[in-house]
Amino acid sequence: MAKQGKRLKDAYKSLDRDALLDLPEVVKSIKAAASAKFDETIEISMNLGIDPRHADQQVRGAVALPHGTGKSVRVAVFARNEKADEARAAGADEVGAEDLMEKIQGGWLEFDRCVATPDMMAIVGRLGKVLGPRNLMPNPKLGTVTPNVGEAVKKAKAGEVQFRAEKAGIVHAGVGKASFTEEQIVENARAFINAIAAARPAGAKGTYIKRVSMSSTMGPGLKVDPATATTA
Repeated sequence: MAKQGKRLKDAYKSLDRDALLDLPEVVKSIKAAASAKFDETIEISMNLGIDPRHADQQVRGAVALPHGTGKSVRVAVFARNEKADEARAAGADEVGAEDLMEKIQGGWLEFDRCVATPDMMAIVGRLGKVLGPRNLMPNPKLGTVTPNVGEAVKKAKAGEVQFRAEKAGIVHAGVGKASFTEEQIVENARAFINAIAAARPAGAKGTYIKRVSMSSTMGPGLKVDPATATTA
């Protein structure tokens, strides 16, 4: 087990790590404990009652956070002609077709989101081994394979968060920064939790949202009461 630093140990002294707390109370405590010299990311993690190995128990999607993530998102777009112009006008950081594919094959990966028009997927498909493991492969279910590339770029830039349950049924994301107000973090977290609740797969049985916890990048983690997590 990794050793806890003195600052983290001190933070835990005044907190009950096992208590189930209302979301606003958790956010207040986490924000107060975020004392690093940089603007820490506020992270949320949810343990779901699913087995993602089964096709009917996968949880994947995207949600627009009301106040964004506080992170600058770099977007690469595969498109041609007027669609390429549309992507550039929307603020895409890199736009191309075969040239962009070759650039990525050469090792360039300086982007956080990849968008493509449907006609570009024959090219993008060649990058599956590169983009897939990094969760950068465009996917129509996530709205990143679309003829409306301008809208997709704007959503990414505005703070849309993609989520996907891991093998253990855990899904997590950053829902803001320590510099956000408590209200902004609560609203962002609520939007994410509600999106996960709405994405409940048909094959999920029993309790769907088992555990919810939040923390800052360098701070202590606290548990959110699942019974109150999805209330507006």
